[in-house]
Amino acid sequence: MRGLADADRLRRFLRELAREAEADAAVYLTGGATAVLLGWRERSLPIERVGRVSFYHYDPYSQALAKIERGHAKDLADVAQLLDRGLVEPPRLRELFETIEPRLHRYPAVDPRSFRKRLDDVLRPRT
Repeated sequence: MRGLADADRLRRFLRELAREAEADAAVYLTGGATAVLLGWRERSLPIERVGRVSFYHYDPYSQALAKIERGHAKDLADVAQLLDRGLVEPPRLRELFETIEPRLHRYPAVDPRSFRKRLDDVLRPRT
């Protein structure tokens, strides 16, 4: 997975945001994910709580599907890391894809066949 360009700068920003918060809030860092899946909040991974603000990594399954759909080499390497680290389980990833597949026709830029083929390639057992 990609490392943060400047982790200290991000932490300073998070602390400043938390200081300014006037109510409880949650911030989800998406990493460029675009797929929105049912249950994404529950699957988002906590980073930390600063004051009244909680910070989360966006749902790894949504991230994985967005990266698979884009199909860039770096995105696919990120998905391999999510799988290797156990943050994404192959059967669940396929199941979640199948929940969105019938609605993909709503997105002209997404080719459902290519998306499914990339998913199959990613989930093919690696040797």
